[in-house]
Amino acid sequence: MAKVARNRPRLLLNCDMGESFGAWRMGLDEQVMPLVDLANIACGFHASDPMTMTHTVLLARHAGTTIGAHPGYPDLTGFGRRSMQCHPQEIVSMMQYQIGALAGIARAHGVKVSYVKPHGALYNDMMKDHDILRAVLEGVTRYDPSLPLMLMATADNRPVQAVAAEFGAQLMFEAFADRAYDANGFLISRGVPGAVYEDEARILGQTLQLAETGMVRALDGTRVRLEADTLCVHGDNAESVRAVQHIRTELNRLYGNAG
Repeated sequence: MAKVARNRPRLLLNCDMGESFGAWRMGLDEQVMPLVDLANIACGFHASDPMTMTHTVLLARHAGTTIGAHPGYPDLTGFGRRSMQCHPQEIVSMMQYQIGALAGIARAHGVKVSYVKPHGALYNDMMKDHDILRAVLEGVTRYDPSLPLMLMATADNRPVQAVAAEFGAQLMFEAFADRAYDANGFLISRGVPGAVYEDEARILGQTLQLAETGMVRALDGTRVRLEADTLCVHGDNAESVRAVQHIRTELNRLYGNAG
């Protein structure tokens, strides 16, 4: 097993969690939480409710997993995957409302929100539209300027870094273990055949390539550099949980069991 280059930072694992709602259950959070470094906890707009948020915060506290807010558009029916036409101030307020809700529950249980990762359509929209990104950044930085915003690593992070600099905001860049990329470092649409990897060996291979070299191979064969701080994994079924377990094991080995 190759070792990661000394100048490469440790790649943290993050996972979207707390996305159940009422009697409806989503994900295997109890199994995944101990395996990841960062838990992106839904805040009630695209999924979750106060009891689910509390349960997920307690899972994270018990596992020692860092908590992040996972706000989205107000779209429970569509699971936050549908774009919405919102005024920038609406986005600012939505961000602050959701971050504040999770932060209040976290504080009540002796932990804190340490970063923000938008969900679904809001995440994708802010990557395409810098006015939406500015609204998201304003919402985060006016709430707490110390909270980093997690967003997608691409072949060129400089455009979003320039926007973040307008707000003095910190950024965390993420890559994806189970998604295909285009030659510009953007995710291939889920509707395209081959856009979502289901083969565990391929998922693990992309993970190790990112950790060791900071590169991925795009769907067209192009090698793309992604400067990422964290890797998004999914644990919504038994197969994906096994994949996360193997990713955790391999990263621990790669980093000298420092995971």
